[in-house]
Amino acid sequence: MNLPRIPVSLLDRANARVGSSPGAELAVVLERARRAEALGFHRFWVAEHHAVPGIVGSAPTLLMAAIAAQTQQIRVGSGGVMLPNHQPLVVAEQIGTLQALHPGRIDLGIGRSVAFTEPIRAALRQDLGAADRFDADLAELLSYLSGTAPITARPADGGATPPFVLAMGRGVEYAAPTGLAVVVGGAAFSGPRADEALERLQRYRDEFVPSTWWPEPYVMVAVNVAVGDTPDAALELLLPEAWSMAAARTLGDFTPLISAAAVSERTLTTRQHGLITDHLAAASHGTPDEIGTQVAELVRRTGADELLVTTNTFDPEALWDNDRRLAELFGTPPIKP
Repeated sequence: MNLPRIPVSLLDRANARVGSSPGAELAVVLERARRAEALGFHRFWVAEHHAVPGIVGSAPTLLMAAIAAQTQQIRVGSGGVMLPNHQPLVVAEQIGTLQALHPGRIDLGIGRSVAFTEPIRAALRQDLGAADRFDADLAELLSYLSGTAPITARPADGGATPPFVLAMGRGVEYAAPTGLAVVVGGAAFSGPRADEALERLQRYRDEFVPSTWWPEPYVMVAVNVAVGDTPDAALELLLPEAWSMAAARTLGDFTPLISAAAVSERTLTTRQHGLITDHLAAASHGTPDEIGTQVAELVRRTGADELLVTTNTFDPEALWDNDRRLAELFGTPPIKP
């Protein structure tokens, strides 16, 4: 099988699971990061969500600190810090602190999303218009990271931390002129608007301006991947999160993950069934040979420089086994003790 030899990284959303505690779930994230390092993955990233019942990852820089302290070589980052929720100076100070503690291992993925509900936006002292200030906030943050601001964020980062923009939609417009890497969702390149997504990506490459951090365009493609001995086994890995996604759209909350068996026992509405089907269709799932074919085609279409795998499931052991299968499939070199 001729798979592309590009870096492969992991994004963990720090999902909650029915019957577990927040402390236990965060311990699962830390253990996954340690295993990912041993398997040779390039980066391990965490995300930011607020007041979501099914996710315990609300403070990415704090979780990054814990992960970096329990690993030695793997790069640790955010996918991402949602800039509208934070003062740029504070983000720069947090990243500078992490970089000082773990030199050369910290990444900063930045997003422009605001919270989904008005009560959470109010608690964050934000409104829907906060996303419209992203370009100004990003410019200010980059000035602190590069040391060109009127004041110096301390500890000074000195340009050591590479920034990425989560380029869902308008993100590409900000990444190209500022010379930043982009993270794009792989599902966008196989759906009905695939041509539009490819055009945005080409525009990013055409309009890219080299920066301190990135001399050339850099595209990381995020993809949900499940590998199983059989296609059905791979689908089973994705079913818990697919249900939580459907529940968020139909019941109003992204719920803690339940087992695939528990999902199968539920009586689903027509809309819930359709949402689950859509979620599964957007992922790459199957046997190792099938995954190899799907991912090779995705990399060919997008020209990806790196893959960011976003898979999450109910059973931590099954999740870790999926990571192992991915490492074997893509040939990431295990790190020697």
